[in-house]
Amino acid sequence: MLTAAHIESIERATLQAVAPEVVDALPGWLLPMDRGTVGRARSAVPLHHGAHDISLLPAILARYAALGFEPCLRLPDLPAFQPWFDALTQRGWRREQPTLTMTGEVQSLLTLPPGSPPAELDNAPDAGWMTMFLGEGLDPTDGASRSRSLSRATGTLFASVREQGHTVACGAASFGHGWLGVHGMRTAAARRGDGLAGRILHAMATEASRRGLAGVFLQVDASNLPAQALYRRAGLTLAWSYAYWRPPLVD
Repeated sequence: MLTAAHIESIERATLQAVAPEVVDALPGWLLPMDRGTVGRARSAVPLHHGAHDISLLPAILARYAALGFEPCLRLPDLPAFQPWFDALTQRGWRREQPTLTMTGEVQSLLTLPPGSPPAELDNAPDAGWMTMFLGEGLDPTDGASRSRSLSRATGTLFASVREQGHTVACGAASFGHGWLGVHGMRTAAARRGDGLAGRILHAMATEASRRGLAGVFLQVDASNLPAQALYRRAGLTLAWSYAYWRPPLVD
């Protein structure tokens, strides 16, 4: 059972990993701001899932406007936030990108086969990691923005499975606020289902265990059913779902 303290630590660890240009704050909220494409780096997020006074909404929007950033909110799909959903809908805002936050135990990831060759962890992404991360099926502009975000984060390690000189799977691991955070998972299309992602998770968990971390979290798109199935096999379960609320499009 996740406590309010767990939720706050996950949200702080998330922002550590995506490294926004600016992080402002209001009571009970973090206000990350960024000009890139990573939603978590540019959307206000509550630090607990209890009731939040809707009268705070204008102050949140004003903080973004004051620094010249477009506002966005990342809100849990929970009854406590219904007043926020109603207020944003009345303003013409759009609910987009339903996403799942999943959590589990590092120890569970260690039961995954390490594989041969096992994944390697590096302090910076090399050319093979970048090629894998920015590869097929990903918008180049979005991919470049995401890679910049991960690369400028403090303490992130970059995992790669390399076979015959080619990177066939990759991911990024953050370590902070008591959590292993899993980000940027990619597997070559021709190698999906071969257990490469499991090798990545095992390597990340080995390092997290060495650092004394017990919990793991990640965010996965609600439509990505294969990834969700993999993470459930690795012992992760749904903690909460959320969506992004964005202002009306301007013609």
